[in-house]
Amino acid sequence: MKKTAQIFKALSDETRLRILSLLARGELCVCDLMAILDLPQSTVSRHLAYLRNAGLVEDRRQGVWMFYRLAREEGEFRQEVQSLLQPHLAALPQGQADRIALEAYFVRKEDSACG
Repeated sequence: MKKTAQIFKALSDETRLRILSLLARGELCVCDLMAILDLPQSTVSRHLAYLRNAGLVEDRRQGVWMFYRLAREEGEFRQEVQSLLQPHLAALPQGQADRIALEAYFVRKEDSACG
């Protein structure tokens, strides 16, 4: 019961929901999330730690960079939560705006790397 409550508490914050929606597109670095959400590193990292502790995201370190992705779904409950949540987040105006910002961010990032 504790783990279930922890998952619902993690889902009760708008920033954490936005992060989950963005991570549905694939693995992202903390710096990517900072740029898209327009939030400081400390805030993004705190929300990611909360999501990680709830078992909703996984991290990996590559040098000095931390990358996050949605956790591989363990158990039927977490699968059902993810299946229910993702389409609804994507359909919300904020979810759509974040997705557009993500795409624009990667275009700018790619252009600056090629220049």
